[in-house]
Amino acid sequence: MNKKLWNKNFTLIIIASALGAIGGVAGNFALSFLVFNETKSTFAAALTAALSFVPAFIIPFFAAPWMDRLPRKPFLIGSDFINGICYAAAGFYLLNFEFTYIGYLCFSLLISCLQTFDELAYNSIYPNLIPEGFEQKGYSVLGMLYPLIRVLMMPVAALLYGSIGVGMMLIIQGALSAIAAFIESGIQINEKNRLKDEKYTFRMWKEDIFEAARYLKKEKGLMSIYSYMAFTNGIANGYHPLLVAFFSTAAGMTATMYSFFSAAEFIGRTFGGTFAYKLKIKPEKRFSFAFLVYIIYEFMDMILLWIPYPLMLVNRGICGFLGINSATMRQAAVQTYIPDELRSRINAFENMLYFSVSAALGLVVGALGEVFDYRVCITLCGICTMVFCLLTIFKNRTDVKKVYNPEKQ
Repeated sequence: MNKKLWNKNFTLIIIASALGAIGGVAGNFALSFLVFNETKSTFAAALTAALSFVPAFIIPFFAAPWMDRLPRKPFLIGSDFINGICYAAAGFYLLNFEFTYIGYLCFSLLISCLQTFDELAYNSIYPNLIPEGFEQKGYSVLGMLYPLIRVLMMPVAALLYGSIGVGMMLIIQGALSAIAAFIESGIQINEKNRLKDEKYTFRMWKEDIFEAARYLKKEKGLMSIYSYMAFTNGIANGYHPLLVAFFSTAAGMTATMYSFFSAAEFIGRTFGGTFAYKLKIKPEKRFSFAFLVYIIYEFMDMILLWIPYPLMLVNRGICGFLGINSATMRQAAVQTYIPDELRSRINAFENMLYFSVSAALGLVVGALGEVFDYRVCITLCGICTMVFCLLTIFKNRTDVKKVYNPEKQ
């Protein structure tokens, strides 16, 4: 019997993911405007965003070892269902009571906790729902899903915000989350219960943490990939305020012109995702392709603000095309490479590393913007990131190839 990507399990997880993304885009849009309209403060929104990162940093450290010992499907279903109840309850509250900022902070913290559990379970179970040999296609579908829904849903969210209000939008989001949980319950997968009837103790948790640490210590290739991705993502997160400042102050530039960057990247990602889905890169070529993409990406950042505006859009389109291809290939390679019984813990480490490095580098890049010309600042950051790529990905290429080219072992 021939295997196919779109079997029952994969179809169900993608449908559930789409429903969650639709609700998430609409709900986040509504809440963002609600908070600003009620508080008239950008700091209030920034504080909410900062607090939402706290569970994403703390919870994986404690929950991932436990999750690796148990089936992930109940975590996935449970977090989506409870998430739906919380959003629906918040919607009913706003329909009947006044908005309170302190209450909103508590609600955001609760939702962040649930989303952290959901992401841990999702990232760990998703590779097991992709038929063997279809990993690149499976991750290309996932890579295109959210950007596509975001572009399609943003105008709809704006229309709903003005017509039915935030309360009803949150109730709809809650319903979509509950439906997603129901759909996920139809997934049929055999998962081991490594805990069995034992009580999970602190000693077991500590052993699990050390087991993951020992694994990462000997996996130089994985650590090189994680280190470079954390560094480049951290630098990229710091670009946003610099780009906003540049388009706000440079002669002939406007905020509207900057907004078209997202459209250009979306077009590039759409074509790139189609390419990744249709064409499978040979195993022996994956590392070379990934490394080439990294170098081109950093070069594109270096020249971004020095070229005419039409070429800036082309620049972002190329980055969108290459970015989704390298991300798809990297996710498929890394998640397939990590042993299933360690996946939650390793993914948790990756997320914690990304968060901490991104937070630190975002502040550094922002501070550089106070000293250097915005164009010079982004060029310097691109140079630093390219050098870091050479010191990690290229220098340790023998080990990195073991992740990207497993068939060559």
